[in-house]
Amino acid sequence: MHSSIGLILGIESSCDETAAAVVRVDGTALSSVVASQIALHANYGGVVPELASREHLRNIVPVVRAAMAQAALASPGLTFDSLDAIAVTEGPGLAGALLVGITYAKALALALNKPLIAVNHLEGHIHAVLMEAREREQKMKMPLLALVVSGGHTHLYLANQSSTGDWCYRNVGRTVDDAAGEAYDKVAKLLGLGYPGGPWIDSLALHGNPRAVEFHFAQIKPRAPRPGIVNKKAPDVTADGPTFDFSFSGIKTAVLRYTQTHEMSASIHARQQALAEIAAPTTANALALCDAQTLDLIASFQFAVVGNLIRQTAAAAQHFGAHGVLVSGGVSANRELRCRFTKESARCALPVAFPTPSMSTDNAAMIAAAAWPRLRAGRFAPEDIIAIPQLKLG
Repeated sequence: MHSSIGLILGIESSCDETAAAVVRVDGTALSSVVASQIALHANYGGVVPELASREHLRNIVPVVRAAMAQAALASPGLTFDSLDAIAVTEGPGLAGALLVGITYAKALALALNKPLIAVNHLEGHIHAVLMEAREREQKMKMPLLALVVSGGHTHLYLANQSSTGDWCYRNVGRTVDDAAGEAYDKVAKLLGLGYPGGPWIDSLALHGNPRAVEFHFAQIKPRAPRPGIVNKKAPDVTADGPTFDFSFSGIKTAVLRYTQTHEMSASIHARQQALAEIAAPTTANALALCDAQTLDLIASFQFAVVGNLIRQTAAAAQHFGAHGVLVSGGVSANRELRCRFTKESARCALPVAFPTPSMSTDNAAMIAAAAWPRLRAGRFAPEDIIAIPQLKLG
């Protein structure tokens, strides 16, 4: 029997954050606790899967306990028995990291005799925007176009909600190589900056000329299917029609070529060494180590990437007749991205919604929010649920 309070405990461990949250049926988050591993992985310039799994093992129990304690402050008397269900990320993500969350969630659901609900991480990011839109009583007309943009993903989904409350997704665009956030990380590393690269580049771009270096994105043509082969996962456009895919490996290479032709390697190495000697380097530290040419390069890189994300999203929204745009994922916290998307939204009279910065990165509140439609429909995880690192959405 389900409780009448209407609560789901969400658990997220797909990459380098161990997170837990309790979300009410109306989408209100009573708690949201995240244990980040950024400081650990910054030493290696990126996420090390084995270390991430180890840290999840250390963090999962205290994080869940903290989320329950925080929720109890908002709703006195709340206990594990008050929960309606447990929700957990089953993919996509790092196999070992996912397995920690799934194993713990399975054991907890079994011990409490509660339903277990499996959630796609990408759908969670979309619901991070939707749950906050409900809190703001922001009306959204279907269909919606969702851009999920992070260190591991750059996807476009046409999202629709049925009269019964179920959500369906159609993948209409994806990156063919690097994700946007991955390009930020690689370019930041290339320029001697820290990890993750997004915040460094976003803050330093303010001090450069975004039109100093001209970057171009080639049009991506859909690959012709082999005779007799039907790819049901391919974006829903014809070979002669428009494509809304992304590619960011080219601009990363262009930045590398620029540093080589302008002989910037010595200054990059000096900056990297200087920042490494500072215990907790700040933007001011990095700014003092960047000359005008470097700042112009950073600003131009961000200007080009954000412009490409906006162009592809706006074109897809028009092509598929979307009535609004949702932008989510870690890169959605980017200052320039939000500013320029908002201006484009006003120009096109197409509403755009973002999650708050704390909900942009990986968290468990979005996982619990995405689980509610499944709970209502009685779609529970099977007993043999496993981690699916390459799980698709739509």
